[in-house]
Amino acid sequence: MVKRRARQAELPTRIGCHTFRATGITTYLQNGGTLEHAQRIANHESARTTGLYDRRSDEVSLDEIERIIL
Repeated sequence: MVKRRARQAELPTRIGCHTFRATGITTYLQNGGTLEHAQRIANHESARTTGLYDRRSDEVSLDEIERIIL
């Protein structure tokens, strides 16, 4: 259902139910939540599984972008 609705909305990227799970876990952790509590909220048996949804390291800082010299 999520993929179908995303196509109907002509979103440029792939999206699915796990996108929302990753966004929720990442936002929770960015706001000071702990991995252990995120694990419990996500109902994962292992913190390792919860860590797969943590997208905090995907962000690139402005300082890193400014290193690019054209």
